[in-house]
Amino acid sequence: MTTIKSVAIVGAGQMGAGIAQTVATGGYVVKLFDAAGDRVPQALGAIAASLARQVGRGLMDQAAADATLSRISAAGSLAEAAKADLVIEAAVEDEVVKKAILADLVPHLGPETLLASNTSSISITRLASTTDRPERFIGLHFMKPAPVMKLVEIIRGIATSAGTYDTAVAFAESLGKTTTNSEDFPAFIVNRILVPMINEAIYTLYEGVGNVASIDKALKLGANHPMGPLELADFMGLDVVLAIMNVLYDGLADSKYRPCPLLVKYVEAGWLGRKSGRGFYDYSGDVPVPTR
Repeated sequence: MTTIKSVAIVGAGQMGAGIAQTVATGGYVVKLFDAAGDRVPQALGAIAASLARQVGRGLMDQAAADATLSRISAAGSLAEAAKADLVIEAAVEDEVVKKAILADLVPHLGPETLLASNTSSISITRLASTTDRPERFIGLHFMKPAPVMKLVEIIRGIATSAGTYDTAVAFAESLGKTTTNSEDFPAFIVNRILVPMINEAIYTLYEGVGNVASIDKALKLGANHPMGPLELADFMGLDVVLAIMNVLYDGLADSKYRPCPLLVKYVEAGWLGRKSGRGFYDYSGDVPVPTR
């Protein structure tokens, strides 16, 4: 098994920042890189705010929060990020983008470096095939928000070695996470079940069976879900929901995975949920208001 001491996260969006915080809290030195130069300072600010909230809630003391933040720093280049023992790609859920990042990483990697993707739906086998080390490539799917959610879904590609898998499991468990193993099929386990449910909720709205408030209330109280499916879609990002539905539809060729036309329209309008300020709810005020 490879010994992991340093970790690099490539992609400093919400997921990348959350993973960086989680890994640093676990005691690892973390380098955070994003091709967009302003993303890393924003991510570091978000991590500092998240840690401050944990201190305020009594979940962590100030010394631990300070130590966690001190372990995270910006990587000035992809080449610098590639020096870590483990590199986790956490870019947008777009196969073309992910493959381009991996292609740029490969020339800078050491022979023992492990590569992982935080993809929530895309084939690990296909991503691994674009690198020089498919046997050292694995899926590490952290749930959102990564510092809070206990699960890491681990996905082996067809070429992933047993040693890489064992190292990935040990790494995730060292962060205080519970792991589940998924075979490399579109959207894996969590999103194979969750996202079609969300898509069906959007169809229920589209067809006028219920409005936003009634659909979310029905699932929260009728199925004991902590969040309604439309509220959850906004939290995930409607562009992410659509991307996962497209992976399922394209990969499994089953009409039950057809993305709802209303979901497509919202994404085309730029109504992506919380991150854009509007989705199935309007987030411009103090309290989210249903938009339908």
